[in-house]
Amino acid sequence: MILPDLATKTVLVTGASRGIGRTIALALAAQKTHVVFNYRGDEAAAKELAGAIEAAGGKATALKFDVTDHAAMTSALDAFFAAGNTLHGLVNNAGKSKDQLMLRVKPEDIDDLLSVNLKATMVLTNYLTKHLMKAGGASVVNMSSIVGLMGNTAQTVYAATKAGLVGYTKSVAKELSSRQVRCNAVCPGFIATDMTAALPDKAKEEYQKNIPLGRFGETQDVANLVCFLLSNASCYITGEVIKIDGGLYI
Repeated sequence: MILPDLATKTVLVTGASRGIGRTIALALAAQKTHVVFNYRGDEAAAKELAGAIEAAGGKATALKFDVTDHAAMTSALDAFFAAGNTLHGLVNNAGKSKDQLMLRVKPEDIDDLLSVNLKATMVLTNYLTKHLMKAGGASVVNMSSIVGLMGNTAQTVYAATKAGLVGYTKSVAKELSSRQVRCNAVCPGFIATDMTAALPDKAKEEYQKNIPLGRFGETQDVANLVCFLLSNASCYITGEVIKIDGGLYI
């Protein structure tokens, strides 16, 4: 899939160090996009990812900040924009999960997941709004989850944070549409990552029985959709919540 306009764009991808986020970063690099990514402190890992992005055909910029650290985030991005850079796209991919039954959920667990999965996305996107409006035709993609739509046992907190992203996505789309900034949410189902690889074979078989296509998705499947949503090929799509789950939630 070739999306020529991505070669002229700069896109920030959070949580790009592994899994779906890394595949998105490399897929954008293959489109010759300038990929900006954040990292928390592992300089060697950031250098390796930057090298992989450039080897794939893109340009890489690493910014040191944790998505939950507002001061560090604004400082790094202020310097990025002060250097004359523009941002045409944002992928809010950073997130975490902690599966536990409701009886074992502690208030601090709720605070932690809300902070990373929902608050950080809102704070970062709100901060970047003026820059996205200036870019013209910008696109925001929020990484939600199929769990945010259908719920799941032992994932009450995680599901709530991902459902919150759906409401935020639709509100951003309505508020910024007049400035030609689009916002959509992607809801992956079971995707083959380190997390699913660690599941027992029996559990994998049971999960796959509920997926009409009969298999887990690949991170590249998600990356292809995200690239499409960031490109001009989707210029008339905003406020959508798109499932990529093999038919799990039909």
